[in-house]
Amino acid sequence: MIHKNVNEKQNNSRLDQAATSLFEDFSRSQIQKWISQGNLLVNGEILKAKDKVNIGDEISLDPVFKDRVSWDGEDIPINILHEEEDFLIINKSPGLVMHPGAGCHDGTLANALAFHFPDLKKLPRCGIVHRLDKDTSGLLVIAKNEKFRNFFISNLQDREVYKQYEAIVVGQVIGSFSIDHPLERDPRNRLKMRVTDFGRDALSHVSLIKFYQGYSHVSVEIETGRTHQIRVHLSNQKLPIIGDGLYNPRNLIAKNTPKDLITHIQNFPRQALHASKIRFPSLNKEDIFHEFQVDLPRDMQSLIKDMK
Repeated sequence: MIHKNVNEKQNNSRLDQAATSLFEDFSRSQIQKWISQGNLLVNGEILKAKDKVNIGDEISLDPVFKDRVSWDGEDIPINILHEEEDFLIINKSPGLVMHPGAGCHDGTLANALAFHFPDLKKLPRCGIVHRLDKDTSGLLVIAKNEKFRNFFISNLQDREVYKQYEAIVVGQVIGSFSIDHPLERDPRNRLKMRVTDFGRDALSHVSLIKFYQGYSHVSVEIETGRTHQIRVHLSNQKLPIIGDGLYNPRNLIAKNTPKDLITHIQNFPRQALHASKIRFPSLNKEDIFHEFQVDLPRDMQSLIKDMK
């Protein structure tokens, strides 16, 4: 994976133009092909060649010179909640990486999809049209054909896809509030994002589900889908997610927490974050929306049980 940052020369340029300028070893047509295949990302997101980029945006290129159809299928179980002609709805388990890339060459959701649905190998990223972090569980939409793939990505860009998450955080949330803080890649740690005045816009809406003496079970609706958005926004509000080793590295514990619960929190193996609900327009029926919801996974349910 090659990473470059947009500078003043490329500011407000089309993505394909900026990327061609930054990655001089490759032609514009090859860059455009990689954009369409999902090999070239902006701040971790899939954009169109015509989309504009700005100073500080990180463009990541995974220059795979073989077609996506060569990704090997692997017999990895996946939890399919719903299937239609155009798409699948999957409940992703924590610990599952989305697709092969730098540092993870197999054992991914894309490999599982290629095995269970071989026709998906014809699509970029085996039909994956949006992402969850490796250790985030919950709902994912998988495109089964190019028409739906383009339709869904267009709706994502137009903010027509509603996504709701649940998280367990350290600290007390009262009522509801919104977090409207732009995000950018942290120049001191490429794995992290940070709040900044000069990043890409990011908007999250947080509301309390239940408070458990020092900890809050919250719902988070996002209007933008920036990399690590919920994790960064909550951490910046001093409401770090339990188990988040990147944005809650000290694994903070609330005052007066019982010893048994401290042990459970310290041993929680991932960020307690779950994509619980998604809603998006129907491809074929005007003014009709598909909506899906899934309960918390067992590990988060067990954590909440110990908090009661």
